[in-house]
Amino acid sequence: MYKQIINKDAKLAVIGLGYVGLPIALEFAKKIKVIGFDIKEERIKMMQNKIDPSNELETKDFENTDILFTANIEDLRQANFYIVAVPTPIDEHNLPDLTPVIKASETVGKVLKKGDYVVYESTVYPGATEEDCVPVLEDLSGLKFKQDFKVGFSPERINPGDKNHTLTSITKIVSGCDKESLEEIANVYEIVIEAGVHRAPTIKVAEAAKIIENTQRDVNIALMNELSIIFGRMGINTYDVLEAAGTKWNFLKFFPGLVGGHCIGVDPYYLSYKAKEYGYHPQIIDSGRFVNDSMGGYVAKQTVKKIVAADKNIRNSNVLIMGLTFKENVTDIRNTKVIDIIKELKSYGVNVDIVDAWAKKDEVKQEYGIELLDKINNNYDAIIVAVNHKQYINLTEDFFIEHTSDNGVVVDVKGIYRDKIKKLSYWSL
Repeated sequence: MYKQIINKDAKLAVIGLGYVGLPIALEFAKKIKVIGFDIKEERIKMMQNKIDPSNELETKDFENTDILFTANIEDLRQANFYIVAVPTPIDEHNLPDLTPVIKASETVGKVLKKGDYVVYESTVYPGATEEDCVPVLEDLSGLKFKQDFKVGFSPERINPGDKNHTLTSITKIVSGCDKESLEEIANVYEIVIEAGVHRAPTIKVAEAAKIIENTQRDVNIALMNELSIIFGRMGINTYDVLEAAGTKWNFLKFFPGLVGGHCIGVDPYYLSYKAKEYGYHPQIIDSGRFVNDSMGGYVAKQTVKKIVAADKNIRNSNVLIMGLTFKENVTDIRNTKVIDIIKELKSYGVNVDIVDAWAKKDEVKQEYGIELLDKINNNYDAIIVAVNHKQYINLTEDFFIEHTSDNGVVVDVKGIYRDKIKKLSYWSL
């Protein structure tokens, strides 16, 4: 398979062209023939015009590439090596929603041929590839797993908004259903991965490795959030504490904050779900999820307390929230925990305005029914800087004074203004 691909006798297809799939497709397309498939035709049209719908890549990243962007399943029949890179979200009950990856498996199954390879990059619980996806491939193709086609798992490790740790510079975990497939899959990824690949012994090991990367971060951030609540009651600034503790060489530098998005705020639920299937209730993982899922409400309640302490009527008070995306300097609004702040404030009768330097107005309106402001007012009782976009980092206290009423409150979720705000009432995690 590797030789056929490198000699351009076989094509590689990427199914799902989001923030994970598109960079992979374009990187491969610099070296080999690629088919980029996505079910959303409007996204395909943007990419055909060298526009990244996720705003992560630039026009130059599309140049000098051999790639066909398509929403037509028939075009996928030309490929022999399929990479599935679709989202794996959770439902309203925090249970794994495998619908996108199952639908993608159905798409691949319809065009799968003898000798083909299918590699999944979507984050799942250990066992999902072989237990949930492979049966779909077999059913739709009429082919037998291992005998007629090979499957592997190579988890995505892309960090949205990070220009340093990019696809080619991060070691790639690869796995296959047998020794032959492991080597073929490793060789294919080595075409583009400059940092090299790590060959996991089994598909389940590769699945587990990915899911604990984000679970570990989630638990550590939860500890910081819990410490922030404790230090807040003591009147101690958490970031000052972390700065002091961070002078020790082996102190882990995690920080409190809102944990949303489609990775850290989701993946632990996949592991927890599977653990319970095996009769074990994961206490640390679930506790970490509880703490982090509670932080939006906690920030809102602290804001309300500050407004009341400023001798203002909380009902019909005005609050501006700056930042809605799930993290800084990205357009992605999926599973953003800023929504929890908004909901909690509105439950007190607060009037909430929202602005964001990165989020797209139409996507926010469609996803959450929220209208982003183009221009902010100057009568806010409190301003919450919820996301530390680069456009907000250098704001001065004069900006906040200009846009708040008397006795205004500044709530700084990420602690970026803690040495700047002297005249206004200030609070941070």
